[in-house]
Amino acid sequence: MHDLSEGDLAIRQRTVSLSAAEGRRDAVLELTWLGRSVDQQPREKLAPYFQQALSEALTDRARLELHFERLEHVNSSTITAIIQFIQEAKSRKVPVTVVFDPTRRWQRLSFEALRVLSGGGLELRSV
Repeated sequence: MHDLSEGDLAIRQRTVSLSAAEGRRDAVLELTWLGRSVDQQPREKLAPYFQQALSEALTDRARLELHFERLEHVNSSTITAIIQFIQEAKSRKVPVTVVFDPTRRWQRLSFEALRVLSGGGLELRSV
């Protein structure tokens, strides 16, 4: 898997190996979001990247961690794409952790709203 750079948005990926306990995932695939996501149709660029992340997570028995704490801005179109990605990950039994900074008002409002999706493999974590 590779990093993504589209306009003002960058997503940096890294895989962290874990010592696998019985029934647990062997690795964490971290996707760290940086910059600003303001594209009005981000799904066109994000969907193929998300599919690649899901494929890698399934192959490596990894859980996904989406790090937004350094993201400066995200529009509602991007939030919609993120929600669709989380739902697909849940349907494919890939656990997802969303990490955000609650001191940034927009992050707190955007990501706390995802609590309706929590459970079933989704964890929300503030830093």
